[in-house]
Formats: sequence, structure tokens, C-alpha cells
Amino acid sequence: MPKKVICRKYKKELDGMEKPPYPGPKGEDLFNNVSQKAWDEWLEHQKMLINEGQLNLADRESRNWLNEQMELFLSGEDYACLLYTSDAADEGLGVDLGGRR
Repeated sequence: MPKKVICRKYKKELDGMEKPPYPGPKGEDLFNNVSQKAWDEWLEHQKMLINEGQLNLADRESRNWLNEQMELFLSGEDYACLLYTSDAADEGLGVDLGGRR
């Protein structure tokens, strides 16, 4: 049975993760303060950001931006929501129009 945590995103007690998602202090912080529900939602959102934003994870700036988005998403603050214009979609360009959730 998973342990309970006070979820940083939902501000209530929910089931925690079975193990830290990353090694080290960052993983321990997530493990102790983020619910499995919030983590699963982040993984889906992260996938969308990577695919639709065509992020190159070999690029340090892209990884840093993605980590910033993770912190915002899991804290319950505004986070990026990528949107496309038809011209940008035709050219395969992701456009962040400042959409926030």
C-alpha cells in the first residue's frame, strides 16, 4: 500500500509514489511531496510538451525549460500550454502564445 503524502499540487493528502522518480535530493523531495496522481499527470503533460514543442532533450536549455515547467506544474502554479497557429503547424514550428493552465 503506497504511503500518503500532502501533495504539493493538490494541497491534500493523496497516495504517494512507490519510489523516488529520480536519484538524489530532487527525487526524494518529489517522492515526499508529490502524489502519484500528480506525477502521472506531469508525465503526460511532459510528453505533450516534448512532442508538440519538438524539444531536443540533448539541448541543455530545453532540459532546463522542461524542469522549470515541471516545478510550476507540480506546485499548482501557471505552466506552459503550447498552442499552434495553422502557419506554424504547416512549418512544424511550435509556438508558445503564452497559454497558461
